[in-house]
Amino acid sequence: MTALDFSTILPELLLAIFAMAALMAGAYFGKDKIAKPILWATVAALLITAFYIGYGDRSDETAFFGMFIDDAFARFAKVTILLAAAAVLAMSVDYMERYNFLRFEFPILIALASIGMMMMVSAGDLLSLYMGLELQSLSLYVVAAMRRDSVKSSEAGLKYFVLGALSSGLLLYGASLVYGFSGTTSFEGIIGAVTGDHLSMGLLFGLVFLLVGLAFKVSAVPFHMWTPDVYEGSPTPVTAFFATAPKVAAMALIARLMFEAFGNVTGDWSQIIAFLAVLSMFLGAIAGIGQRNIKRLMAYSSIAHMGFALVGLAAGTATGVQAMLMYMAIYAVMNVGTFAFILSMERDGRPITDMDSLNRFASREPLKAIAVLVLMFSLAGVPPFLGFFAKLGVLNAAVQADMAWLAVLGVIASVIGAFYYLRIVYYMFFGGESEGVESRMNAVQYLALVVPAAALLIGAITMLGVEDAAATAAQSLVGTEVVAETPAGG
Repeated sequence: MTALDFSTILPELLLAIFAMAALMAGAYFGKDKIAKPILWATVAALLITAFYIGYGDRSDETAFFGMFIDDAFARFAKVTILLAAAAVLAMSVDYMERYNFLRFEFPILIALASIGMMMMVSAGDLLSLYMGLELQSLSLYVVAAMRRDSVKSSEAGLKYFVLGALSSGLLLYGASLVYGFSGTTSFEGIIGAVTGDHLSMGLLFGLVFLLVGLAFKVSAVPFHMWTPDVYEGSPTPVTAFFATAPKVAAMALIARLMFEAFGNVTGDWSQIIAFLAVLSMFLGAIAGIGQRNIKRLMAYSSIAHMGFALVGLAAGTATGVQAMLMYMAIYAVMNVGTFAFILSMERDGRPITDMDSLNRFASREPLKAIAVLVLMFSLAGVPPFLGFFAKLGVLNAAVQADMAWLAVLGVIASVIGAFYYLRIVYYMFFGGESEGVESRMNAVQYLALVVPAAALLIGAITMLGVEDAAATAAQSLVGTEVVAETPAGG
């Protein structure tokens, strides 16, 4: 180990030191007094770390004998993860104070989960992959069950823990098979051990088990069963976090593993990922139709959107990786705005998440209703909103990779799934008379609703610079130059 190794992991190291210092402060100064300052300090730490990682033109580096990779791909994913985590924490303050949920441990656990996610997207070895994955998972198990006076929260935490432990076991079994048949745990060594156009039977089984373990993390069908119950049962700030940063990290990790360790046998894994994508898109689209709870609906929405992101990855090309990265960044923005609104929903001082309560909401809060309309249309993939171009990008990547059948199925699933997004808009503007919902927002929460909605409109013209950054990130991972094309002509 050298000083260069530690300078390469400096963002993760400093964020870990901050988390330990915040934990000591919370233990010594009293949880009631220090909770809010620690939360805002964590938001600042996450934003500063994101700025440090994203700022400047840094060269690609590896550390700790190739176990940690700092390249443009990792930096793109890390900035997205950190910004999403900071946004969720900031917009949740008012909710946590209002419902007596503000605990100093919450932001610390979010910071530790973010460090795990940063480790995941920079992993260059099966061991560092697992270390990052478990740091993220253990933190999320705790926050899911953090509301100890709630049966649903405890149930959500237990379900997530049991199924998460199962997925970790499957992933470890796959890692052991890959190690046994390749003789190494490093991605570089694994790709060097692959000879010919196809994997040996042992490596193929190892790859399948690795994908199954990671499919749990992105809620891909048929490994999605935990998602609706955990989304509904967890406290809403926790659900908002689940729906954003961890999904970006897990999807980036799948891309890293596939291209860095199995990049010369794309045909062996692209069909597996395409299969997961089709199942996820259709189950998320169809099963969401019958949901009346908005948090549960967003769980099925998440499953469907992960299916679309996997379409880009299934293409097995640099263009597909670029489209997947753009999709995940836009997906995070859409979910931050949506959950900012869900966090504000209440009636008689109690949080409300049933869809029927949105009837005629537009007549009481027209600006908020318009912002939600933009978010729902973008989630549905309606042009000219940015969500449309996100879907267009992954479907176009599939067509370019001679997988037009996958793109056609994606279009059909998108049309089916549009129903439940448009139904929310219908209730808000044209619903029948019923006991309505109040929407209490502080300034931060209001910005978290309005800014993403505005970005989804303006971004359709300019792409907000995300496209060029995603192209650079994809090129650093796949090693093929990507020509960035702005679909909207901006």
